[in-house]
Amino acid sequence: MNSPTPEEIKAARLAAGLTQSEAAALIYVHLKTWQKWETGEELPSHRAMHQAVWELFLQKTKKKK
Repeated sequence: MNSPTPEEIKAARLAAGLTQSEAAALIYVHLKTWQKWETGEELPSHRAMHQAVWELFLQKTKKKK
């Protein structure tokens, strides 16, 4: 399975009603990391959001894939 796109990440965060800071804290990453995931900065690379992290975020915000 592929990593989520920046658009999917932002849409999921907004649907959960979270700020970037809140979303980052929820899954234990730095704010700058979250911001890079949403902007697509440094993509494609190993710094893309890993599928496991994406699934953790979805579980914690109770969103379906």
